[in-house]
Amino acid sequence: MVMKKQELIHLHGLLAEVSNQCAEWDNCQIDLEEYESLGIRPTSIHKSKTDHKAAVFALAGGITKHMREDEAEAVAATAD
Repeated sequence: MVMKKQELIHLHGLLAEVSNQCAEWDNCQIDLEEYESLGIRPTSIHKSKTDHKAAVFALAGGITKHMREDEAEAVAATAD
């Protein structure tokens, strides 16, 4: 299945919201250097589908890298 440009922009926006939410939490440092260097935002609708695809991969990569690092830390077994 091939995503349409509009679908990529929507996914880009959702991932941007995830990274924004994480930024508001304590001890949440996502490395967004690659994403920031692209200069593509979900609102950059004039940019190409390829540009948004690169931004999605960079943003998703930063988020998943943070999640892997966070997973490596020991978590206390407590009930919520």
